Amino acid sequence: MAKLKGKVALVTGSGRGIGRAIALKLASEGAKLVVNDLDGDVGEAVVREIRSAGGEVVAVNGSVVEPGFADRFVQAAIQTFGGLDIIVNNAGYTWDATIQKMTDEQFQAMLDVHLVAPFRILRAASEPIRVFSKKEAEAGQEVFRKVVNISSIAGLYGNAGQASYSSAKASLIGLTRTLCKEWGRYKVNVNCVAFGLINTRLTQPIEAQQKTIDVLGRDIKVGVQPHMLESMARIIPLGRGGTPEEAADAVYLFCSPESNYISGQVVVCGGGLIL
Repeated sequence: MAKLKGKVALVTGSGRGIGRAIALKLASEGAKLVVNDLDGDVGEAVVREIRSAGGEVVAVNGSVVEPGFADRFVQAAIQTFGGLDIIVNNAGYTWDATIQKMTDEQFQAMLDVHLVAPFRILRAASEPIRVFSKKEAEAGQEVFRKVVNISSIAGLYGNAGQASYSSAKASLIGLTRTLCKEWGRYKVNVNCVAFGLINTRLTQPIEAQQKTIDVLGRDIKVGVQPHMLESMARIIPLGRGGTPEEAADAVYLFCSPESNYISGQVVVCGGGLIL
């Protein structure tokens, strides 16, 4: 039985890696999806994948930090599917440097994508959620909605070379717990999943020539030194990094009806890794 049948879900950064796995997981459980990716062709590829499996989906591609994106994203759900039930703030990347080498641009970029963009999306969703909730309450219905913000163990414990990323991910936990208190009256469960080592293109082993990704015209280095990956694997109790599908399962837990009385919580999806 599809537990999310009839639900409408927004997932940012859902063209690749963890975001794609989240979108596919929610769609497999019956949710109608609004997906997003910075790269339009990648976003459309996920649309085709979901539709080929019989799902309903539209894409609102582009940068989540663009002015006006949040309103377009939220309205796509309401205008296309007539509702809004699940929001997963997943989009992001890392742009690392030790603090003495970190520029204002680097620090602000991490705040913008990991904190400001989720804030704007949730703000844009606040009035539709209030209206839906009021109508349901007047009809004597108790309908739960879900927000899952994606943080990191770096946001819980810090990480050398990631002052900006860690600060943004820690702040997102604060936003999660505040919205839990503000939106409880609307029956919205607001929770956070903090990832440990998940195997994606951002955490691939660095080879002879380090790979880069293009983010808004910036060449951002990605990957982790092989010896560091090996060291992390040794201290993860389950003995390895996680897959995008395992990461998506953790997010799904907070989207399912079984989480209707859980809110304001942070769950670490990291194979037992506690730094």
